[in-house]
Amino acid sequence: MSQVNKKTLNIGGILLDLSRPVVMGILNVTPDSFFAGSRIGSQHELVDKAGEMMEQGATMLDIGGYSTRPGAKEIAVEEEVERVEWVIEPLNKYFPNAIISIDTFRSEVAKRAIEKGAHIINDVSGGNLDEKMFDMVAALGVPYVLMHMRGTPQTMSQMTDYKQLIPEILSDLKQKINLLRSKGVADIIVDPGFGFAKSATQNFELLQHLSEFSLLECPLLAGISRKATIYKTLEISAEEALNGTSVLNTMAVERGASILRVHDVGPAMEVVKLWLATSSVN
Repeated sequence: MSQVNKKTLNIGGILLDLSRPVVMGILNVTPDSFFAGSRIGSQHELVDKAGEMMEQGATMLDIGGYSTRPGAKEIAVEEEVERVEWVIEPLNKYFPNAIISIDTFRSEVAKRAIEKGAHIINDVSGGNLDEKMFDMVAALGVPYVLMHMRGTPQTMSQMTDYKQLIPEILSDLKQKINLLRSKGVADIIVDPGFGFAKSATQNFELLQHLSEFSLLECPLLAGISRKATIYKTLEISAEEALNGTSVLNTMAVERGASILRVHDVGPAMEVVKLWLATSSVN
């Protein structure tokens, strides 16, 4: 299969079909993630939340132990490892069909999570914050979410000075895709990085031009759920941003997104089902 038509991921020898968009549910084992509804504090809470997401149609569960909201505080590698390791075993036990993604920019955390049973590495820094990450992905032989970002979670909000937003992001991602391919990484998912070193206006520009990311010949992930671009534009809170999230998720799917990363799986599945029904009409 040529990469231009690549619509599958190899998950431990099983091919995941992405010709129909799928939904990734967010499970944060952090005390300070920007949306309180995504935070998990106990195994009972974890199983209940994950079970709800799977029943509603989630294909993937994304586990994060380090808050990447703007201005989030730094934590030690071992603390991040401790936060995520206890989550993976019960998820595999109770939800064997779930594809588990580890949301980390640290290669050691990624390694430990994959060894525990996670399936995908979701790196918000696109390899920028750990020079060992690309080699680790290649060694582990797992799919990799390559996201565009500048700076760190602590500095990214001051790094929005693009001359040409879309060409610069595409160029950065293309160079990294080439490097990953040269190391033997076969399964790359592209995330353009909504909210990461981008202003609200730039996020809307990114969404408007999302179809251009098909040039990178990789499945596309859109992660805009309940973000500040939505709730600040609408002058509401993150807790009130579900309807706005569904609107922008619909636009993302229309422009080629294969994976929607969301806090609310049920409404995202409704977006996918209604879009599929509309797309199937001659």
